[in-house]
Amino acid sequence: MSSQLQRAAVSVASNIAEGRGRLNNGEFRQFLGMAQGSNYELQTQLVIAKELGLGDLDRIESAQRLNDEVGRMLTCFIAAVSEKS
Repeated sequence: MSSQLQRAAVSVASNIAEGRGRLNNGEFRQFLGMAQGSNYELQTQLVIAKELGLGDLDRIESAQRLNDEVGRMLTCFIAAVSEKS
């Protein structure tokens, strides 16, 4: 499960970076949407890990709080980029 969590987390940042390198806001917004999807994937994996007792509960809950914060930031970022389109 750990490698899946890492892959999803890296995918969030990678999609933001790749989208920023695109030529227009529409493509950027599309990649932000993919980053948001990866963040939801990570959220789901954290819930599964917690329910199955796979790992330290405090660390999982800390990761869930950070995941929620990243999700809120992505939502605001998508809205801001959408306004500029």
